[in-house]
Amino acid sequence: MSKYGPNEPLPPSPRSRDMYGSPEGSTYSPKMASPRIKVSPRTRRLKKWPRKDIRRMLHVVYRVGNIEESIKYYQKCLGMHILRKIDAPEDKYLTVFMGYGREDNHLAVELTYNYGVLKYEIGTDLGHFGIAVPDVQKTLNEMREKGFLAPATTSVDLNKDVYAYIKDPDGYPFKLIQRKGMRERLWQASYKVADIDRSILFYQDAYGMFLLSRNDYPSSQKTFAYLGYNLDDTKATVIELECNYGVKEYTKGTGYVQMGISTDDVYETAYAAELQHARTIRPPGPLPGIPTKIYSCLDPDGWKTVSSL
Repeated sequence: MSKYGPNEPLPPSPRSRDMYGSPEGSTYSPKMASPRIKVSPRTRRLKKWPRKDIRRMLHVVYRVGNIEESIKYYQKCLGMHILRKIDAPEDKYLTVFMGYGREDNHLAVELTYNYGVLKYEIGTDLGHFGIAVPDVQKTLNEMREKGFLAPATTSVDLNKDVYAYIKDPDGYPFKLIQRKGMRERLWQASYKVADIDRSILFYQDAYGMFLLSRNDYPSSQKTFAYLGYNLDDTKATVIELECNYGVKEYTKGTGYVQMGISTDDVYETAYAAELQHARTIRPPGPLPGIPTKIYSCLDPDGWKTVSSL
């Protein structure tokens, strides 16, 4: 029974093990189907809410050990701009929002510095943050000319994309991906998951995302799924879910915090997420002293999302 809504039991989330597959390559489907079961009108309404809601990814949040060093790297190496700062000396932290465009229509990076904490563990569960650039090799050359560490040459991944990996001062991995005509440069957030089918259904049904593609590579023992809020992946950030065959657990780091997503109603969002068995870690409601309302939950692999209004 949901602890936030009317006293009506919520049925278990439908889960289909008979998912579609594909040979090596990509498959497109904006919605992976779940089996039909008899549900109440309220449950039908809640199941539709994530797709009716107006949502987009707002910011990705993680902790850094030296905020000044991080700001310098993100400005001079990655080409981001400072969007705003929140300094809370009474709570001993400083937050800096950085990105490639205004926060009202671009994803931002939220760097959090906790006074006196100099190092965090990244963990094996975090994939990378993807940045779209027109020419990866040219970008690498420019980074090295500025004195930053960067590979000398590019590589080609399983999706046939030209790419290169770099790391920021705290060790967070960034993947430079060669793409032209991209509106959103901060293009990917990549997470590793244990069960790709379970995760795809959860991100669709609980978070209202579209499945843009699923790429299966049996010979490499990997599957990737790409989800987002815009069917045109040149215009908005996408979530990349990586599943490595046979790997059910990854080490959790202490640095990465969460992904922020917008919502028009945190209470309906909480109902809908609980319907899909999201693990609620902060009930929906206002933050103390400010008008912002939030709801926070974990996906099946423990990745945290905060929905805010």
